[in-house]
Amino acid sequence: MLAKAAAASQFPGFTRWAFGQQHAHPANADAPPRAANYQPSYFSSSEYRTIDVLTGLIIPQDESPGAQEAGVSEFIDFLAAHGETEIQQPMRDGLKWLDATAGKNYGASFAELSPAQQNQILQRVAYRDSAAGDGQGQSFFRLIRRYTVMGYYTSRIGLQELDYPGLQFYTQSPACPHTNDPEHRHLPAPRV
Repeated sequence: MLAKAAAASQFPGFTRWAFGQQHAHPANADAPPRAANYQPSYFSSSEYRTIDVLTGLIIPQDESPGAQEAGVSEFIDFLAAHGETEIQQPMRDGLKWLDATAGKNYGASFAELSPAQQNQILQRVAYRDSAAGDGQGQSFFRLIRRYTVMGYYTSRIGLQELDYPGLQFYTQSPACPHTNDPEHRHLPAPRV
């Protein structure tokens, strides 16, 4: 997962998604500027909009940024366009299923529904033991949830939410915080 995210981090077309392990170098004149608006590479604009709505429902914004703020839809589109061929058709089929279900139940596409209506549809497919669940819908939801979580927790926003220590820049290696631990007493003193 990290290797896929690291490869994706080189794409200059992202407007929101940024790889969590990528270090910004403002003095680097060779770095391409970020695009003003993301242009989907694989999905149509309506499919992309639905993916953006879905990622926001899976990891919503609360007191911290959610998947939409992290640009997870950009990450998913990039992966589908650049090598994740095993998700291309299942994603497209799942998006068609989602819009067909929304049309049948509410007379509109999924992205046009109210958040309450969108959640009602997702409640039927989000859980394995859901009696009202649809097999195709459940498979699609598992897939979109997997890639949403992957995109979010490899992004800078997601890793900040985890308080990931790898995001900190150390000028020197910190000493062990457990100096009184008997298991660590045999270790040599830190180099200065």
